[in-house]
Amino acid sequence: MLATGSGPSQAGFRPTGDEQPAMDQTRQQRVVVMTGATAGLGAHALQHIASEPGTRVIIGARGGGRSEPRGVEVLPLDLASLASVREFADTVARQLGDARIDVLVLNAGMQTSSTEERSADGYELTFAVNHLAHYLLARRLLPLIADLGRLVITTSETHDPAVTPIAPRTLDPRALAHPSRNGFGAGVRAYAASKLCNLLTAQSFAALDEVKARQITVIAFSPGLTGGTSLGRDSTPARRAFVMFLMNTVFRLVGLFRPEYVMGTAERSGEALAEVSLGVVTPPRGEIYMSLVKGEPTFPVPSELARSRDAQDRLWRESAAMTGID
Repeated sequence: MLATGSGPSQAGFRPTGDEQPAMDQTRQQRVVVMTGATAGLGAHALQHIASEPGTRVIIGARGGGRSEPRGVEVLPLDLASLASVREFADTVARQLGDARIDVLVLNAGMQTSSTEERSADGYELTFAVNHLAHYLLARRLLPLIADLGRLVITTSETHDPAVTPIAPRTLDPRALAHPSRNGFGAGVRAYAASKLCNLLTAQSFAALDEVKARQITVIAFSPGLTGGTSLGRDSTPARRAFVMFLMNTVFRLVGLFRPEYVMGTAERSGEALAEVSLGVVTPPRGEIYMSLVKGEPTFPVPSELARSRDAQDRLWRESAAMTGID
């Protein structure tokens, strides 16, 4: 389940014929590399993306035994291990050869009920999976993204205190990586903080000289409040029942006054992620943040902290140190 957005927004912008599609027109095959494609909205997005003619899709996933759309290539990837992330990036590079990535979709996400679990590298698990792994993967694969390509990072309106009280009001990456306390709601707050990190990371990539020079489009995509996801799957049945009660009562009531609290479906959120990834929907010029509200794309202003250049720079530096990037 993902929280929704509010604040100033614009009607959904759909590109006209002069917009650049997310594919180099000198090549006949679009290459999409994706995480978080095996469940929830990501699985629905994958169906749409893989059905596009002339599209090659490579996804990272743990384990096997799942059924993916015909032609989708599945490579092993455990986002809780930075070594696995590096190996996945290296394998993608070998598999592509001289080809380039037209669209890199970093959609995987998790939410736990506490902050007690740790990644293979010793970091708090939600922070490690949702942020650090995707930061490292984007850094490693950026040289392989084609000119005029796309980088899409899934975030959430839970990053914004104007939307939800659980949103972070300060940023301390090291405290997120090594939390000193747990307590009630710690897992949800860790998720919200990781989504802030996703948005800050997207803005940092968009500001890179290389990204600007090669006209790579960076988009931070929030699917809004979405039912039918796998977030919180480790919660007790009682907690899951309580959350469903809130979503079907309190949220439904609030949604009468705040449209961003109207629950969407995983099918529509996945379709919207595919539209953003394939260039069917693009934010207005100069904007990178898109939030789905009542099934429609909107472009709200991110939180003040999410817009902080100091916060972006600090997260970039400390994430580089944690992932071993010079």
